[in-house]
Amino acid sequence: MSAPTTETPTSFPVHASAAPVDPARRAEILADPGFGRYFTDHMVTATWTRGTGWHDTAVVPYGPLQLDPAAAVLHYAQEVFEGMKVYRHADGGVWSFRPGANAARLARSARRLALPEVPEAMFLDAVTALVRTDEAWVPGGGESSLYLRPFMVATEAFLGVRSAHEVKFLVIASPAGSYFKGGVTPVSIWLSEDYTRAAFGGTGSAKCGGNYAASLAAQDEAHANGCDQVCFLDATERRYVEELGGMNLFFVHDDGTIVTPELTGTILEGITRSSILQLAQDLGHGVAERRVSIEEWREGVASGRITEVFACGTAAVVTPVGRLVSRDGELVHGTGTTGEVTSTIRRQLLDVQYGRAQDPHGWMRRLA
Repeated sequence: MSAPTTETPTSFPVHASAAPVDPARRAEILADPGFGRYFTDHMVTATWTRGTGWHDTAVVPYGPLQLDPAAAVLHYAQEVFEGMKVYRHADGGVWSFRPGANAARLARSARRLALPEVPEAMFLDAVTALVRTDEAWVPGGGESSLYLRPFMVATEAFLGVRSAHEVKFLVIASPAGSYFKGGVTPVSIWLSEDYTRAAFGGTGSAKCGGNYAASLAAQDEAHANGCDQVCFLDATERRYVEELGGMNLFFVHDDGTIVTPELTGTILEGITRSSILQLAQDLGHGVAERRVSIEEWREGVASGRITEVFACGTAAVVTPVGRLVSRDGELVHGTGTTGEVTSTIRRQLLDVQYGRAQDPHGWMRRLA
């Protein structure tokens, strides 16, 4: 585990807010933060211009951005983002989970969207500077955390179709409570047959806003059919399982093998996903990354070969799947409760993140 330096990185000087949230009000928010509803007192900002590179890096008071109406992001969606969490451990220390992996994925996404890359050292300095400035916003207890949203947007005022010559990189932070307040509950999945999330050669492997915007109509369809999430199939044959609107899928087989759809360029490479693959091996499970057809999913559950299905992502960590619903009817998974393998993997991952278990892979980085 990495130990923190004693001071905020000098590459991100702090311009303190003149009107921070009152401590009593902050305590009220941290007692029931929800997800993505409240934001800390500060944010990170940096500017990139062609020929100059990154400059004007700082921690500044949280507030609205001033964008020209012709800013490229508003017209051509040149934008990428990340999602990560910071955890307060029992000793009061504040730790992040695999931030280097987030930095690497942001760089990959930036390349795909023709944006400049944020160097890993700069990314880690930005995250560290913001967390140390707003450490009082990191909640403790239960499964609470501080959610960080690093993102990059094209700000150049120009309507020509080309990569922007001016870009902003920002990091904002929002306290988050437990995703499952009443305990982990299996979710229902709607199978999308009219929409696809991504196609070969597209932006499916990049974490960009356009992918999520394109999933919302299918997500609304899922809600209209009484489901929590939507599952997308491949765009070519419309039979291979890809991912949910914002989570990767896993299938537990009766021989203990855990299978997840392989990365083909159309699926986002989730950091929670890769962590689960490693944890599953640590626990003695065989793991496989391969194509999974919707027929295999249905037949496997019906025959008992597939004993559990779960999804994973930063927000919910690990989520059991209880039903698959489509126009052809519904398929109930198991007894409608969380399976043993799903529970074990979820607990193991959370124990590492919250410092309750050893971290043999060096995933945790102390920030404060």
